[in-house]
Amino acid sequence: MAEQKPANDGQSEQQEPAEGGNRNVENAVLAGFFLVLVAAGVWLLATMANVRKVQDCAAQGRRNCQTIEVPDRSR
Repeated sequence: MAEQKPANDGQSEQQEPAEGGNRNVENAVLAGFFLVLVAAGVWLLATMANVRKVQDCAAQGRRNCQTIEVPDRSR
């Protein structure tokens, strides 16, 4: 025969809900960490692209592969 489990009176196995303020702080910290991680990734990709361009230029035997920034002329 099948055994019957005692009825759950609602008092056992209940957990108190986590504090809302604590969860909001955790979400803000994680969002900040995510934004810093994305910004670092974008910076790293841009730097790698620049290095690749300079290496391609040098591999072709060119001498002046560095970019020269010229200020804008104002009239």
